[in-house]
Amino acid sequence: MQPGRGAGGRAAPERNIGARRIQGLIVAGAIVAGAGAATAQNPAAPAATAPPPGAVAASEDPHAAYFNKDNYPSASQCQPCHQRIYDEWRSSNHAYAFISPMFHKFEQRINDLAPTIGTFCVRCHGTVGTQMGEKRETPLWERARVSVEGVTCITCHRVNVNYLKENGERNINPGDIYQPVYGAFEGDGVRNVVEHQDQFPVKIGPNDKSRGTPIHTQAIKFDQMSKSEFCTPCHQVAVNVGIKLEVVWDQYKSSPAYDQGVTCQDCHMSKTPGVPAGFEQDTVAVLHGQPLGGQRPHHNHAFAGPGYPIAHPGVFPHNADAERWTIKQWMNFNYRQWCNKDFQKKLEKKELNVAFPQDWSDATDRDEACDVIAENLKQIAFKRELRRQVMENGSRIEGPFISGQPRVGSSLEFYYKVTNINPGHNLPSGSLGAQPELWLDVVLTGPDGRRLWESGYVDSAGDMADLHSHDVLTGALPRDSQLVNLQTKFLTTNVKGTDREMPLPVNMDVDQIPFLRPPTVPTTALNHPPFVRMEQRSIPPLGSRNASYSVEGTLLKAPGTYKLSVRMRSRAEPIYFMRFVKATTDMEEAMNEWMLDIHPYTVSFEVK
Repeated sequence: MQPGRGAGGRAAPERNIGARRIQGLIVAGAIVAGAGAATAQNPAAPAATAPPPGAVAASEDPHAAYFNKDNYPSASQCQPCHQRIYDEWRSSNHAYAFISPMFHKFEQRINDLAPTIGTFCVRCHGTVGTQMGEKRETPLWERARVSVEGVTCITCHRVNVNYLKENGERNINPGDIYQPVYGAFEGDGVRNVVEHQDQFPVKIGPNDKSRGTPIHTQAIKFDQMSKSEFCTPCHQVAVNVGIKLEVVWDQYKSSPAYDQGVTCQDCHMSKTPGVPAGFEQDTVAVLHGQPLGGQRPHHNHAFAGPGYPIAHPGVFPHNADAERWTIKQWMNFNYRQWCNKDFQKKLEKKELNVAFPQDWSDATDRDEACDVIAENLKQIAFKRELRRQVMENGSRIEGPFISGQPRVGSSLEFYYKVTNINPGHNLPSGSLGAQPELWLDVVLTGPDGRRLWESGYVDSAGDMADLHSHDVLTGALPRDSQLVNLQTKFLTTNVKGTDREMPLPVNMDVDQIPFLRPPTVPTTALNHPPFVRMEQRSIPPLGSRNASYSVEGTLLKAPGTYKLSVRMRSRAEPIYFMRFVKATTDMEEAMNEWMLDIHPYTVSFEVK
């Protein structure tokens, strides 16, 4: 079989993922008040999970904007004292949660197809904006800075109520920067600063006339923050048709890690990405070079995981210096060209005549914006490395195990053993439903160096050659009949026959307007929702699976040294799904260029 030559379609050892391209367009966001904004009279007390009857949205109340600005502090306000934590967080998936152009395309598409979904998605991805009363259709550039920060500091550290499977209903206690925060430790350092304010350059209240840095005046230990249950409201998600879209908690609850008392934080915030290797020691806060408080376990707020960004690097990672310009202005900043040194030299020599947009007509502005871009690209490179470590620390490939002595003219039978060495989650984990892809790419090379056979190749768009591939459906490429793909799939039953795979669990064959309706039959009776289910193909914690292959004997034409190359490939979104949600071409290219090759290696063997 001659594989396709599309994006990433070269033989495994030749793949070069060094080139990268960042998505240059962010679509309008989507959000409506769902969790509600609590009052400010007692910001330390549990806030209501829904607005009281008659509550006025931020867009209608002329005083709401001032209330929201003061009562939902930005990460930029936390940065002066918590620089290390801020630097880790600002390129994290948490910081990316509401910036992600793919999230907005997906969220808008599912609302178009199934209007009953409402504010379901944005309750987690944009909790602050939801609570502030921003409408779900408000574009990012019209939102408050803090709401664009996604899962920001206050999303976790202004929560003091135990939640579990709440589907994103968790509430943030509003209050200005001086109000209490909640964390894994008692705030003895903060207490000492407040009691000896004259020794520190800080402000401890809105009426404080000193010129110091505003700080929160109390840090309270919140026990659940150190437990896995704290992560559950947004990482164990069920939709109204009965499907568990994210099953991270379910997988963890039945895992060896849970039995051993290993928490989510132990792996995702440890000093070794994805491994419960303990924590570094550091002070929680440093102000003007002066440590505040004693040494404590440092929890890495990069939250290492398999996700990655495809947004404009002026918008993400979070960067306080980037806030000089609006998101809309950044969308018009052509960093690939304008930050190129050759371009800048030619511009200085007046060898180029460029009509810059009005917002970027000033050369000093462009230079300073390029400094922001350079810093953010460093942070993205840091995130790429964390992603690689997480994936490689959680999996292993062994093989090939060849059956018998390979001979000319005889079929070649062999297998690889894929092991999930992560004790806490499946491989891949039960996050994002049927989107994350993880598959094996195996190549057989002959004695003359020519590629003879491959499984795991991709089509011209970068998709695997399965039933969703456009090239396979049009006959331009043969289907990969031996593909080993660990991706979860949505299966629906509809008027066209039995179960079939769908990009989303929306029964588009039955309804002209396909609402997602609660099931009429208890799922406990069927063991899955009627007409729709998810088929998991992932490997459970510490489990293994054999990936078996067979190569036709006609391809082994001459004796000599043959090579088998293997790599596991990871991508956050299938291209067919991106096209289903109407993603841009630039987004598709960025998604492919972030594709990760895990454990690539080659083994030689003799054919008699």
